[in-house]
Amino acid sequence: MGVSISLDDLLGEEVRRDPYPFYARLHGMGEAVAFRPGEPHALVVHGYQAVHRVLRDPVFRVLGAEFLDRAGTRWRQHPVTRILQTSMLNAAPGDHLRVRRLFGQALTPRRVAALEPAITRIADRLLDRLAAAGADGRPVDFMDGFALTLPSDVVGELLGVPERDRAWFPSRVRTFDAVLEIGRRSMREVRAANVAATELTAYFTELLAARRDRPRGDLVSALVRIRDRDPDQLSADELLANLIIMYNAGFRTTANLLGNGLVLLVARPDARAALRADPSLAPAYVEEILRYEPPVHFALRYAAADTEVAGLPVPAGRTVVVLTGAANRDPRRFPDPDVFDPSRVDNRHLAFSAGPHHCFGAALARAEGRLVLPLLLDRFPALALAAEPGERRQLMLRGYDHLPVRLTSPGPAVHRPIGTLPNHPD
Repeated sequence: MGVSISLDDLLGEEVRRDPYPFYARLHGMGEAVAFRPGEPHALVVHGYQAVHRVLRDPVFRVLGAEFLDRAGTRWRQHPVTRILQTSMLNAAPGDHLRVRRLFGQALTPRRVAALEPAITRIADRLLDRLAAAGADGRPVDFMDGFALTLPSDVVGELLGVPERDRAWFPSRVRTFDAVLEIGRRSMREVRAANVAATELTAYFTELLAARRDRPRGDLVSALVRIRDRDPDQLSADELLANLIIMYNAGFRTTANLLGNGLVLLVARPDARAALRADPSLAPAYVEEILRYEPPVHFALRYAAADTEVAGLPVPAGRTVVVLTGAANRDPRRFPDPDVFDPSRVDNRHLAFSAGPHHCFGAALARAEGRLVLPLLLDRFPALALAAEPGERRQLMLRGYDHLPVRLTSPGPAVHRPIGTLPNHPD
């Protein structure tokens, strides 16, 4: 019998904390490895070429409604699962292409480019708030005070979510997203995600109605016009599900890009100084952050027909775990893959997946990282971690829950006689 692994190997605590030594061991086994008999999946696919092929091969499909129905229809009782299966994430190939084209009519490159002034404006405002909270070297939570808020505000700006409502989303999105992690989820997590899904559906139902009555220049208004023009091309459920997924994905992944990237740069003063000195390097930095510490590490696919990957059989109907996070560290594709090198050439990573399910919002995420990282480093050149950032335990939406930082170096205490004031210029 050839080499095989168990799903428990992938889901173990040590791998969740730091998956890269495990990925390195996988790379020593080839491009793919079989799971042991009785495991829920046939293979783990981890080599760059094999991952790239599976993501683009029409034989391998997302785990949509047709696939889930083979094991029963109880999943349809859960609002969170219905949204996931109705959205582009898990739509059947024909439905996926149809919906993606319709959303593409609204989320154009021109619309993303037009958002750049808003991204800069939102970032400046949040940096002001961060500076006030972290005055005199007081620790602040970068995730809560900036990394989560900025992309939430940006995607809110894109969709047309009023600014007063945006703080309502993060806790619900975090609860909704918990069911995306690989492995079994507790019923407590599923019930909480169902509540979040129901609340998000109600919110966007109201927003769609408001934009139908009073259209604006936002994405929701554009999508309402597209649906009203040809209702047969986009059902009400598809519109709602994809708005929810677009909002969720639009800020969780970017928040983790910013948090993961900041930790990498704080630990590498030379790289940070180079980016501060030349902000035009930001696009290359963003790509290397995405390769080196991607926010998403895996996808699941099933074989629609008997096939093989790297010489290993995959019977029709069996699923494979596609480790994009491992593919980004494949030494056969990237020289010195465990070295963070923003000057890396030909850095075509798989952080945004590949093929028909390539991330729909990749251009927006890249724009946010490119614009925001130089602003952050320029505003706070002495920024440092105030404490250990804590563990990241997820492979899907991998990032820090909290990231305590100091924005300035705490200076020595200044003692003045009572009743005196510092001098101020006239």
